[in-house]
Amino acid sequence: MKELLLEIGTEEIPAGFVPQALSDLERLVRKEFEGNRIDFEGMQTLGTPRRIVLFIESVSEKQRDEEVKKIGPSRQAAFDASGRPTRAAVGFAKGQSVSVESIEVIQTEKGEYVCAVKKEIGKPTLEILPLLLPGIILSIPFQKSMRWAEGSIRFARPIHWILGLLGGEVIPFQLGEIRSGNITYGHRFMHPDPIEVKDFKNYLQRMGEASVIVDPAERKSRIEAGMIRQGARVSGRVLKDEDLLNEVNFLVEYPFPLCGSFDEKFLSLPREVVIHSMKEHQRYFPLMDDHGRLLPHFIFVSNIVPKDEKVVVKGNERVLKARLSDAAFFFEDDMKITLEKRVELLKKVVFQAKLGTSYEKVVRFKNLASLIVECIDPKLRQAVERAALLCKADLVTGMVGEFPKLQGIVGREYGRLSGEKAEVYEAIYEHYLPGFSGDRLPSSPVGDIVSIADKMDTIVGCFSVGLVPTGTADPFGLRRQALGIIRIILEKEYTLSLVELIEKSGEQLKEKMERPFTEMKTDILDFFRIRYQNFLLDKGYPFDVIEAVLSTSFDQLLDVQRRIDALKEAKEWKDFESIVIGFKRAMNILKGAPSGKGINPSLFSEPAEKNLYQAFVDAKGKIDQLLNQKDYAASLLEMTQMKKPIDDFFDGVMVMVEDEAIRNNRLALLDAIGRLFLRFADFSKLT
Repeated sequence: MKELLLEIGTEEIPAGFVPQALSDLERLVRKEFEGNRIDFEGMQTLGTPRRIVLFIESVSEKQRDEEVKKIGPSRQAAFDASGRPTRAAVGFAKGQSVSVESIEVIQTEKGEYVCAVKKEIGKPTLEILPLLLPGIILSIPFQKSMRWAEGSIRFARPIHWILGLLGGEVIPFQLGEIRSGNITYGHRFMHPDPIEVKDFKNYLQRMGEASVIVDPAERKSRIEAGMIRQGARVSGRVLKDEDLLNEVNFLVEYPFPLCGSFDEKFLSLPREVVIHSMKEHQRYFPLMDDHGRLLPHFIFVSNIVPKDEKVVVKGNERVLKARLSDAAFFFEDDMKITLEKRVELLKKVVFQAKLGTSYEKVVRFKNLASLIVECIDPKLRQAVERAALLCKADLVTGMVGEFPKLQGIVGREYGRLSGEKAEVYEAIYEHYLPGFSGDRLPSSPVGDIVSIADKMDTIVGCFSVGLVPTGTADPFGLRRQALGIIRIILEKEYTLSLVELIEKSGEQLKEKMERPFTEMKTDILDFFRIRYQNFLLDKGYPFDVIEAVLSTSFDQLLDVQRRIDALKEAKEWKDFESIVIGFKRAMNILKGAPSGKGINPSLFSEPAEKNLYQAFVDAKGKIDQLLNQKDYAASLLEMTQMKKPIDDFFDGVMVMVEDEAIRNNRLALLDAIGRLFLRFADFSKLT
């Protein structure tokens, strides 16, 4: 066994690309090594902005030998009556490059066939790797790839060198004009000279000497420790932000945290504005005191050890001062006009060419929110209408124009400063929630209602003018917004009808529609159904249970969810499977049979059909009542009480008899039982 070391040296790769590239590289190597019978142990991937590294502690020196069985003609075709090989057997053996005497007879599902057993001798791994590694490297999927110079290969950024060693020996291969070797390079600015590498231990040592921390975990630990030290100098602690920390970790090869300061006057700006100015534009870390208040200090992570720390700190302080000064200017200017007066300015902001301005959108979803509030809590009407009116007003502020990601946050702060009620200004921000998968929901019903109304208006509006998501293209985020509506309804347990929401939203958009509303409504419901189905599958719900319920009911999500939960539990009951089998038998018999016939009890002659009819009558009243009460577990339990009468009926009664009246009467009984069960779900979908 030998160790393998691969390093792909590049121009700086975007920070967000590297972690996924490391994961993909490991996945690709595992797949190719396993597929090529190369044994290995102890795989890990490392990386910086300028290098993607693969290290495998132990790799077999050759492929595993393998016996390959090739099936040939049947025994009858391969041998005559005397047991001598036929021309078919001789031809098969020749085609497989084996002697005819070596072919064997084996038993298969189709009978006895001849088989040639060939042994493939494993090749040296050093011969296989030059063929595998180029394909693996170029198969790493990036969000964006590029070509450079005159080459034809694509990668996230231009490749400058490739280090490839197996047991200290160079793995010879080529990517474009780049040949693999035993040479790497250190930090671009502090140690740019070439470095010869012998093995992985030597590689880590030489990289450390060349100011490159290859291990992301070690870099991250150094950043955190350095920031704690720097923060302690000004009695501050770093505002925790794992995403920013991970991003900065892949922006540097040799992290060197430093602390800077800014004028305390900027702390009078809204907290989020100050934090955003640091994080989004400069990748700085805010500092807080022990009470969570912002301090006039920040930490940044340099990629070099500066000759003069003070010069570097002053440079970063000047940059942040400029950003905060811009924010202060926009803040002061914005405060001259109230949010309410800014609503009129939305008439000049186009939401979408076919759907009109942002002002028109506000009017639409404000009306929709007024209808939704009646279903949830009419006492919230005033707050909901106020929040809906103001929630887009910050789009025309200078602050959002300069810092687009502060949309909603700015509206909340301006609403608070202008004296709006807490439930209103919080809803101005929270109506954008949830903004992504796993994001938190609005904290209040006011935020929930405005969020649902805004999202539904966007979905129905886009569908009405043909802006439907296709493949990965979803420029208006309709999938995300549909999932947001689903989550709010389910997690807040709101009894809302999707059909009514779509219809009410459609009424606001009737002058914009470019297609029939009934057709569009069906498409939107299907769109929601798929989102909901995927939502449940991600949570581990069985596909058949989801399909069984969604095949018969999809409108009030909370009700649908409760049916699915009850059916999921019932599938584990002892007698439930037989009920499902009975339902499926009934549905199969009913295929193609005339429907709409009534049941005539006087035509029942067999004890089993009489018993089933009486069991149905007894159960129907109870089940109908339980379903109306939405006691789904009890209704399913009541259905299981019909197990024995259903089993006895199918065991002792012939349904498709010649007498038409008797046949139709028995079919009518099965149809009535089927329709009763279908009130809950389509049990034929269960597996």
